[in-house]
Amino acid sequence: MNLSLRRRLLLGILLPVVALLAFNTYSAHQQTLDAVNTAYDRTLLASAKSIGELLEIEGFDERATIKPNLPYAALEAFEADNQSQLYYRVGNLKGDTVSGFADLPRWTGRIPDRGLYAALVDFYDDQYQGRPVRVAVLLQPVASQNGRGMAVIQVAETLELRQALAQSLLQATLVRQAVLIVVIAGVVVWVVQRATRPVRRISRELQDRPEGQLTPIAAPDAPRELLPLLEATNGVMARLKHLLEHQKRFVRDTAHQLRTPLAVLTTQVQSARRGDVPADQALEEIEGTVQRATVLANQMLSLAKVEQLRQQMPGLVTDWAVVLREVALDLSPLIADKDLDFDITTQAAPVRAHDWMLRELSRNLLHNAIAHSPAGSALSVRLTHEGSHATLTVADCGPGISEELRPRLFQPFSSGRVPGDGHQGSGLGLAICHEIVAALGGSLALDNRELHGVVNGLDARANLPLDNPTA
Repeated sequence: MNLSLRRRLLLGILLPVVALLAFNTYSAHQQTLDAVNTAYDRTLLASAKSIGELLEIEGFDERATIKPNLPYAALEAFEADNQSQLYYRVGNLKGDTVSGFADLPRWTGRIPDRGLYAALVDFYDDQYQGRPVRVAVLLQPVASQNGRGMAVIQVAETLELRQALAQSLLQATLVRQAVLIVVIAGVVVWVVQRATRPVRRISRELQDRPEGQLTPIAAPDAPRELLPLLEATNGVMARLKHLLEHQKRFVRDTAHQLRTPLAVLTTQVQSARRGDVPADQALEEIEGTVQRATVLANQMLSLAKVEQLRQQMPGLVTDWAVVLREVALDLSPLIADKDLDFDITTQAAPVRAHDWMLRELSRNLLHNAIAHSPAGSALSVRLTHEGSHATLTVADCGPGISEELRPRLFQPFSSGRVPGDGHQGSGLGLAICHEIVAALGGSLALDNRELHGVVNGLDARANLPLDNPTA
């Protein structure tokens, strides 16, 4: 069962309070019974002492004979409001009854080693005539000129008065505890209502929001304990907003960019059917269009995959040098086709990143450099690390970066090379590289290399943080 925060707070506060008050009431009731017994036990002891003072004795020790001189009326002074009854029995140490109620059960206990009173007295609970009674036993020395001995005086009292007093005190305690619970419940409800007011307001605000609105939650009056939750929620909403915007942009760009090659392909197919161009030429043109569309689709999927992997960060630790050499080996046919003077130097560079991201970054930079390098020119690839970052430098001898295109260098579908270099691309390679280094916390820079004021190549530098730079 899912409980609201308000109900959880109420139950979490009130249940322990009620349990504590119930335990306190039980303890107070037990203490009240002990106090009542202690008070009325004094009365029993006083009754027993009064009886002992009225005893006479003849003879000494075992041959002593106790003679009571006690009317029952002497006990009436100790019977409180006629709510309880007293019974007594006077006997000797042998157990013989001298006076009183002979059927009152004999005392068979022992005097406590450390009692509350200086007298030789014992208190215990018993049954008499089917009714519970409280009994006081007093061993009373009796002495006179004619004898000396020990009397056993038992005084029993029924429990009506004790029970009535204890019940009265318990009822008074329960009333006070009930009032206290009501007051505490009222205070708790009021405090919880005030404390959860920001939560209810935020809940209503989120429920009333239109679909798709992912603006941050503003709650200046929220309790300090809610701030981490609000910050985390705003962070999630920001990531969702970024992801949705990326998806919208991806769908928009896909529809826009694929429409052109598909339209061209349709035109070429129709032209081939009409016989406007020779069949071989038509197939070659169709093949070129399909290849460009395939490259475009693959690059757009790569761009979308970067965003997907960004949500799964961090990845495993991967040696960038190993990945870079594998990519260079895969692209070696393109290097050989242009007869490039290729040079590669690497150092071990452990980077916390997905293998695909490092591979795609290296492939795009190296493929871009190969595509724009003149045949027979030099192409240098260096992977070094200094401090906490690893740096990949790809230096080609191409035409460099067009200054008018530099402001939108890393935007999708923008070609960053100078016009007329003979290479036509989709404009997604650098955008993919930029998204990858941004996701990995690095940076990407492309700088023209000049000699005597003339651009004679391009240096592409990608910096990524090392996983354990101090190792």
